[in-house]
Amino acid sequence: MNSTPDQSAFGARSEAPKPIVPKSASEALRPTPGPTPPERRKHSNRARSQTVVFLNFLMSAIVFVTIIAGVVLWYGKTSFETRGPLTSNSTVMVKSNSGLGEIASLLERNGLITDANVFRLGVRAYGNESALKAGEYEVKAGASMHEIMDLLKSGKSVLYSLTVPEGVTVEQVFQRIAANDVLTGEMPATMPPEGAMVADTQRFARGTSRQEVVDKMTADQKRLVDSIWERRVDGLPLKDVNEFVTLASIVEKETGRSDERSRVAAVFINRLNKGMRLQSDPTIIYGIYGGKGKPADKPITRSDIDTPTPYNTYAINGLPPTPIANPGRAALEAVANPSRTEDLYFVADGTGGHVFAKSLEEHNRNVARWRAIEKAQAEEAKKAASGQDAGADQPAGADAGADQPAGDQ
Repeated sequence: MNSTPDQSAFGARSEAPKPIVPKSASEALRPTPGPTPPERRKHSNRARSQTVVFLNFLMSAIVFVTIIAGVVLWYGKTSFETRGPLTSNSTVMVKSNSGLGEIASLLERNGLITDANVFRLGVRAYGNESALKAGEYEVKAGASMHEIMDLLKSGKSVLYSLTVPEGVTVEQVFQRIAANDVLTGEMPATMPPEGAMVADTQRFARGTSRQEVVDKMTADQKRLVDSIWERRVDGLPLKDVNEFVTLASIVEKETGRSDERSRVAAVFINRLNKGMRLQSDPTIIYGIYGGKGKPADKPITRSDIDTPTPYNTYAINGLPPTPIANPGRAALEAVANPSRTEDLYFVADGTGGHVFAKSLEEHNRNVARWRAIEKAQAEEAKKAASGQDAGADQPAGADAGADQPAGDQ
């Protein structure tokens, strides 16, 4: 059967619809507020804000430190590279086992750099803290810290020289080495054999020991002698290296002219081949005075020639037992490769050289000519003959016999 639903029953099952409240257009378009976020989301946002603040601070600090470091680096590099305070060249002595800090302070105290700290940091920045070497250095005017670092790293310290001329004895070389105040230490207790030290200029740094110089000079001479001895011509009347150096020392003492050394050597070689005595004045001097040498104002006298010694080649056959001086390279080369001549005599010619002869007769004429030159020189010098002893002990050249010494001057 049709019946109308019971309104009371329908109302019991559902709520009555709410009345519709009219809105304006602007109110209808306004967004509806969302639900309130839970409490934990508020806490997460605060944590995120603190992290951002810290990171911003950290980045700012890094930028600031980088700027400061850049400024410091620029200043340090500029100071390290810029011209130094020295107005003139100066020397500085860096002792052995000196640390970088000690070296930097030394340079600052001596006015070579303006700031020891900058120098120390600069050397470390270039990785040269342990590369600086001891020694005495000459620092140029205006040298920068970088240039000074390079100088100390190179080890190119100031070098001093000791010149030993050809023809001096080992004892005379020892006197020169002992007197050099740049060298250190005692002299060796024993001297090397005569002729065993090189005639040359030695270069060394301050603080080098005297023993080191002696050792180097003997080693250099041995290398020199051995190299020339190996290249000698065949047929020399010399049985060993000692005789080779001995004859070279006689040639060294007889002439200082390079253009006649090989010819002087030939005279002595020819005499040895013929069994003639060498009759060399320098051997007489060494036999009497030894390594000390003859006083410059004392001439060779007839009594000197007649004095028997193992070195007097007027009295002995062949060569002396040892060299009479340290020969140089030129004299050694002359003996190893003498001129091919038949000369047996030579005498001074008045010009600093010698005139040579194959025969005694020719030689006597040369000697007479030299005597005339000597006489003229004596007259020009106005030397009074009245005060001189003209007795038996007079200069050998005044009354030498017919067989004049090969090196009579």
